[in-house]
Amino acid sequence: MAIFTTKENVELYYKDWGKGPVVVFCHGWPLNADSWESQMYHLADNGFRCIAHDRRGHGRSSQPWDGNDMDHYADDLAQLLNHLDVKDIVIFGFSTGGGEVARYIGRHGTKRVKKAGLISAVPPLMVKTDANPGGLPVSVFDGIRAGLIANRSQLFLDIPSGPFFGYNRPGAKPSQGVINAWWMQGMMGGHKNTHDSIKAFSETDFTEDLKKFDVPTIIIHGDDDQIVPIDAAARSSAKLIKDAKLVVYPGAPHGITDTHKDQLNADLLAFAKS
Repeated sequence: MAIFTTKENVELYYKDWGKGPVVVFCHGWPLNADSWESQMYHLADNGFRCIAHDRRGHGRSSQPWDGNDMDHYADDLAQLLNHLDVKDIVIFGFSTGGGEVARYIGRHGTKRVKKAGLISAVPPLMVKTDANPGGLPVSVFDGIRAGLIANRSQLFLDIPSGPFFGYNRPGAKPSQGVINAWWMQGMMGGHKNTHDSIKAFSETDFTEDLKKFDVPTIIIHGDDDQIVPIDAAARSSAKLIKDAKLVVYPGAPHGITDTHKDQLNADLLAFAKS
C-alpha cells in the first residue's frame, strides 16, 4: 500500500500503476480510487502511469473530523503531486472529483498540468440559487444527508440501484456486482466525512476556478444524468472554460465509468494521447 502523509498529518492512500506519461484520477462521492479501476487499467496498459488517491475521509485514507471541504481536498492533492513530483500530467475528475480538479487548478494553477478532463462532474455549482436557477434545490441534498444519518448502508444500496447508473430507467439491466462494489466503497468512507462532503460537492461554487483553466480540457457527460444534470453542469462549465471540448453521451447516466466504460476508456486514452 502506498501512503502519503500531508502536513496536517492526514494519511492519503494512493495507487500508482504503470509507466509513462502521468494521468491522475480524482474520484466521486462517496467512492474511492477503485471506482476508476477500468480506466486506470486501460490507460496503464497503453503506456501511461496512472495515479489515483482516496480523498481524505474516503476509502483507505484517514478520516479527519474537520477539513472535509473542497479547499482541503485540493490542497491534499497538491501536496501529493508535489511529493510525487509529477509534471505535464493529464488530470481527470469524476463527479465530486471534478470539483476537486477545478479547485486544485483554481488554487494551485496548472504548472504541473498539461490537460484536464471533467467527467460527469459537479462544477460549476450543483445547488439552486438565484444566480444558478438551473441547479437542484437544497432539499435534494438535505434528503441525502437525512438518509445518510438514518441508514447509510441502505442509502448506499439505493443510490446505485437506482439513479446513479440509470438502473431505474425502463429496460435497464442492473448489475448486482456493480451495485455491491459501489456500496462497499461507500461504506469504507468515514460517516462524518461523507456527510460533510455532501455540502462540499453541492454548495461549492467553482465558477471562478473554471475561468482559470488554461490547458486543453475535455468535458464528458451523459444527457440522462439524474445525479448531476447536464445543463447546470457540463454545458455550463463548457461556457466558462476557454476552448473546452464538450462530449455528450446520449442517454447515458451519471456512472459512465462503469456503464459506458469501453467508450469512456477510448475517449480518455485518445485525449491523453492527443
